[in-house]
Amino acid sequence: MTLDDIFFLSRDAMVVTLLASAPMLLSGLLVGLIISVFQSVTQIQEITLTFVPKIVAVMVAFVVFLPWMVSVLLDFVEPLFGGFDKLVQ
Repeated sequence: MTLDDIFFLSRDAMVVTLLASAPMLLSGLLVGLIISVFQSVTQIQEITLTFVPKIVAVMVAFVVFLPWMVSVLLDFVEPLFGGFDKLVQ
């Protein structure tokens, strides 16, 4: 395994990690932004108002995007395990 192989493997691992976590992170970000605007407009400054909708949004995004996230992870891992003998040498 050369230094280039390690570089490309680590780069691909970071991209897969970002892709797999993006739906949950973006849904939490969007819900947080909407709630912040709502709190600014109505001047309701309840700190617990933000947590429950964010948690629900992240859980819904996880359930909805789980098949896609698994396919992204499998597309990364299957060739890795298939060519394991080449990586070890």
